[in-house]
Formats: sequence, C-alpha cells, structure tokens
Amino acid sequence: MLDNTDTKLQAEIEIFSRIPAVDSILEVICRITGMGFAAVARVTEERWVACAVKDNINFGLKAGEELEIKTTICQEIEKNKQTVVIDHVATDEKYADHHTPLLYGFQSYISTPITLSGNRFFGTLCAIDPNPAVLNTQETIGMFKLFADLIAFHLNAIEQIELSATNLLEEQHTSELREQFIAILGHDLRNPVGAIRNSAQLLLRMPLDDRALRLANIIQDSSFRITGLIENVLDFARGRLGEGITLNLTENAPIESALAQVITELKAIWPNRSIDIEFKLREPVKCDAVRIAQLFSNILGNALTYGKADEPVTVKVTSHNGELELSVSNCGEKIPDAKIARLFQPFSRGSEENSKDGLGLGLYIASEIARAHHGKLNVVSTDEQTCFTLRIDSRSL
Repeated sequence: MLDNTDTKLQAEIEIFSRIPAVDSILEVICRITGMGFAAVARVTEERWVACAVKDNINFGLKAGEELEIKTTICQEIEKNKQTVVIDHVATDEKYADHHTPLLYGFQSYISTPITLSGNRFFGTLCAIDPNPAVLNTQETIGMFKLFADLIAFHLNAIEQIELSATNLLEEQHTSELREQFIAILGHDLRNPVGAIRNSAQLLLRMPLDDRALRLANIIQDSSFRITGLIENVLDFARGRLGEGITLNLTENAPIESALAQVITELKAIWPNRSIDIEFKLREPVKCDAVRIAQLFSNILGNALTYGKADEPVTVKVTSHNGELELSVSNCGEKIPDAKIARLFQPFSRGSEENSKDGLGLGLYIASEIARAHHGKLNVVSTDEQTCFTLRIDSRSL
C-alpha cells in the first residue's frame, strides 16, 4: 500500500503522460548530443524517481523506477541547484573517481535542475552515455537549461489548472451550502412572519386609537414586505440549486381572483394611491395563477414604489386566442437605458439611489416566472411613463 509520499510521487510521474513535449525533448537531446540515455527525474533529499525516459543503450531504467539517491550525482544538484557537466569521466579531475560513474558505467554526463515557480526544486533533466561526448559548451548547456525551463513551464501550468479546478469545486460547494442555508432559513421564517401578519390583520379589525392603528398598519405592511422577500429569496435559491421556478399549471386558472387579491393587499399598504384596473378576460387561461399573482405583485409593487404618488398606476389584463397579456404602467422618472439592460438581473434595482426595492430580486423572479411559462416580461420606459408587460401564449404550455 502506497504511503502519502508514494502517492504524491506517483501523481507527479503521471503528470508527464499529459506533456507530450517531454518525449520529443528527450529525443532531441539524444540526437543532438549523441548520448544514449536521457531522462527527467523527480529528485528529493531522499529519492530519485524517473518520470520520463529515453533509453537507446539498454540502461534498463523505466519511467516510475527508482535509483538510490545516494548513488546519484543528482543528490549534489538538489543541494546546490547547479548544472553538472562531464565530457569524459576518466579525465575529469572531480569525477574520475566518483562512485556514481563507476557504479553505472558512464563516461559522459550532463544534468541541469528543473525549477518550478516560487524557486521550488522539482528534479533534473539529465543524460548519460558510456562514451565521452562534447557537452561542456555554451550551446549544449543553454539547450538543457531551455528544455528544463520548458518542462517547468508545463508543470507550473498543470499545477495552476489543478489548483484552479480545486478552488472552483470548493467555491461551488460553498455556494451550494450558502444557497441551501438561504432556502432552509426562508422556510423557517414563513411561519413566524405569517403569524405576525395574521395578528396585525386581527388588530386592524379592533377599535384602535390613531397611534395603535398606525402601528398595526406598519406591522401589516412590514410583514407583507418580508413575505415577498422570503418568496423571492426561496425562488432564487431554488433556481441556483437547479430546480428553477416550479409551476402548477391548470387549464382554467383563476387569474382574475388571484390578481384581485394582490391588488387588495397592495391597496392596504398604499391606501392613498390610485390603481386603475381593466380586466378583459374573454376566455380561460392555462397557467399557474399563484405564480402569475407573484409576478404581478412584484411589478405592481415596483410601480407603486417608483411611480409618482399623485398619479394612478394602470393595470390592464386581457386574454384572447390563448394569449394572456398583463401590463402595469406608472408615471415617473424614465429608467436609463443602461439600467434597463440589467433590470431583470438578480440583485439589480430600478434606482441605485433608492433602496426601497429590497434585495433587487423581485423583477428577476418575475422574469423567471414569465420564462417558466414560455412567456416574456418586457419593460418600456419613457419620460412620460414606465410600462411592464407580460405576454404568455398558454397554447405552448
């Protein structure tokens, strides 16, 4: 069974199967120098392991096999990080009686360090031959250093890719946990917020003085806002987790009553605002009425928030030839084109100077509900008015 060190070395050796250029480098070294054996070795203080080998002299060493580190000259290179060149062992003052050439029977030798980013020593690019060779030249040494740098470049690139992939997986995992937390939190918040809203509605049915009435209205309004935020956050989390907007389609959806309920709720929050309503539902509509009401609540709430307080908001709903069209218009400042382009993106707001749009998820969720119905939510904004329009062809559902 491999220990951690063996596993790491094995992984480093396997990397070379993903670098085709190494085989070509060893082939070029042998041809240019006339040497019979060339290799890339992973060298540590304790080990020498062949990562890639070109063997024309039957030296007998294959990729993945090891030499005793103490029997190699690479042990010295690992310590001093300098290239070693021997043209002819027998006449070399330093290496004539060295144990390594005596043990392995070579007369010419060259080895240069492979250095990774951060000045990390990886190993060596080396070559040997039983015959003398002319190696100690600027051209040959330069070639070895160039090839060593090229190998280091490939190793650095692979390392960076693997690190990026690991970081991406960790970020995806963190993102999933974050979104799961949001979804769970949203579910857990529904019940207490529902209790608050119900309590506020009960209070509003009681005889209250002006101050108590104002506080009860604030509680009701706030609970409604929180409920909308929770629904938007849950839908956003579900979408990011792969579920998307889920629909419960019915052939004859109760569109008018669902939209009327939204209008009633929003009128309670904006009692001083005028809402002009025109319903022309001439035929049944196939859709998810609850989701359409959610979409309508988001765009109507947006119109009441940003529209002029002294001008009415206009709501028109028609159904004809299997198509549903719903529009909400309000007078107010024109939305700049730059903001229109990202209005339906998550965490985007109609006005950066105004924080009343909450998390900036309402219009995004509305557009996703439209998309789930195979429809489209569009916006047109001029100096006179802003109009959001939903169009759905229920025959495509």
